[in-house]
Amino acid sequence: MVDEYGFPRDPDMDHAGLILDNFVYCSRAAEGVDDAEVDRIIEWSQRRNVERAITGVLVFGSGIFFQWIEGPPDEVEKLVASLHGDPRHYDIVPLDRSVENRERLYPNWEMERVGAEDIREVLQEALESAEDENNIATLQRILKHLDLAPIEALGRN
Repeated sequence: MVDEYGFPRDPDMDHAGLILDNFVYCSRAAEGVDDAEVDRIIEWSQRRNVERAITGVLVFGSGIFFQWIEGPPDEVEKLVASLHGDPRHYDIVPLDRSVENRERLYPNWEMERVGAEDIREVLQEALESAEDENNIATLQRILKHLDLAPIEALGRN
């Protein structure tokens, strides 16, 4: 029995959903990370994360990543640890973390390229709800980066 194509479902599980760990974050792309590198990240992640029953969405635009990850708690925990060691991005700001019994919001990995204004809106909303001082400072730094650099240059960072 599967909950979505390719993801095994525990037969004892309630029909309301699965126990899913959710991790939402944003970060800045390291120098040299461009659209082609993001395409490689997505391709590799799609293959690897099917094995781990992890799904989600990755948004990349203006040198900023925004990602929602969902999956089994132990697998998401391993992925979060690897994200913090990944040199392709920095200024990682956790925006949400929860464990819930529900259906998947993103049954397949998706990717979307967005403009600076769309990224700015997401980050501004995150800043308005942020409580951690380090997250506030990092979000302000990312927003300042968006304000200071021309959009064309941001996409190359």
